[in-house]
Amino acid sequence: MKRIGVLTSGGDAPGMNAAIRAVVRKAIYHNIEIYGVIGGYAGLISGNIQKLELGSVGDIIHRGGTFLYSARCEEFKTREGQEKGIEQLKKFGIEGLVVIGGDGSYMGAKALTEHGFPCVGVPGTIDNDIPGTEFTIGFDTALNTVIDAIDKIRDTASSHERTFVVEVMGRNAGDIALWAGLAGGAETILIPEDPYDMRDIASRLKKGHARGKKHSIIIVAEGVMNGYEFGKRLKKETDFDTRVTVLGHVQRGGSPTAFDRVLASRLGAKAVELLMDGSGGRAVGIERNRLVDYDIIEALAKKHTVDLNLYKLSKELSI
Repeated sequence: MKRIGVLTSGGDAPGMNAAIRAVVRKAIYHNIEIYGVIGGYAGLISGNIQKLELGSVGDIIHRGGTFLYSARCEEFKTREGQEKGIEQLKKFGIEGLVVIGGDGSYMGAKALTEHGFPCVGVPGTIDNDIPGTEFTIGFDTALNTVIDAIDKIRDTASSHERTFVVEVMGRNAGDIALWAGLAGGAETILIPEDPYDMRDIASRLKKGHARGKKHSIIIVAEGVMNGYEFGKRLKKETDFDTRVTVLGHVQRGGSPTAFDRVLASRLGAKAVELLMDGSGGRAVGIERNRLVDYDIIEALAKKHTVDLNLYKLSKELSI
């Protein structure tokens, strides 16, 4: 291929800029022209496409968000919208496309693949819910943001002898809640992948209180329920002084960690290599610290699973 494109779609994630940088510079290194699609699939449909140079991605590896911007696009879910996007790609002479984003972005790449246009998906989402890869770009940064918040909340929970409920993001996946809860020493973690028993949670909190424990941290994944609703139910069950913190979109921002920068660089470069080899309809990932690629259509047919061994460990350590 002599000319490829890159776009980011869906929710932003720290490390997306590092991935774009890798795609651009890897392409230019191999004498391939590279074009950036501004505003995700909406920008693709409208033809908001610009040629990128080495300097276009200078000084962005440390920045959160995505300088190509992102947007939800209902029109691209239709066949007509997809065909408009392909027309724009052909208009600019683009022969392959790197799509950086989550499962919704992958669905768009899958659609283009089914239309015969070569695409490679790069997993960029804090939710860590893309099948075929152990880690997604942005997950580690979001995780550390949550842990930092938990550490601060624990200070005030201890000072006031309160129970704190912390709602974290993740959509229908419990990875952020599980990893942050384990790393932050939470007493209870609620994830969508495993049903919870309010009486059991209340009983454990009461036992801890009986042995002199004055405060507790409970992590609730947003896919389970609203943190304020859970807080009300918990207070009714235990009568403990309960406060709720919803971390919200702060989890999606910030400078990416070193892990996310390196992961994004590796995955972005791998995506370009696949297009150079004429391999479209693929998605890249990392397993056991090795880069892998797999059929994007097959990947989307699979279901993301959380590591229940970690969940079991968190319960054993929070007695």
